[in-house]
Amino acid sequence: MLTLDKIYQASYVLKPVIRRTDLIYAPRINPNCQIYLKPENLQVTGSFKVRGACFKISQLTPEEKQRGVVACSAGNHAQGLALSATAQGIKSLVCLPDNAPISKVEATKSLGADVCLVEGVYDDAYKHALELRDEKGYTFIHPFDDEDVIAGQGTIGLEL
Repeated sequence: MLTLDKIYQASYVLKPVIRRTDLIYAPRINPNCQIYLKPENLQVTGSFKVRGACFKISQLTPEEKQRGVVACSAGNHAQGLALSATAQGIKSLVCLPDNAPISKVEATKSLGADVCLVEGVYDDAYKHALELRDEKGYTFIHPFDDEDVIAGQGTIGLEL
């Protein structure tokens, strides 16, 4: 079960690599309430998803790192995973649906991951990533249904 202590642990691990983004008051969105924006697009990969991917990669065992990682994504998790895995010298492969924006595909490649475009939609890419995990022994990094990924992404809450 995810705990606040785990999120604090993630915050400590991520401190050297993640930008602490500001809160920006946005009174024009709705003048009847106080709304603040947190521009996570200012992270190095353009998304908060790098938080979860980076923390998850940091928690892998040496054996899991040695096997390499595989993931599925529509784009943002792919870039976070590619950046984090490459920084630690871990081979990464990301399955994306073939309709993913070319900018996301190219960014993922430029960050060091191998990309596998899968015909269809996200669910097809997910299925293919699991098949590659089973066939080749990669460590699968889920984009959202993983306690370490959630803890990393949850560090945003500590910045509020």
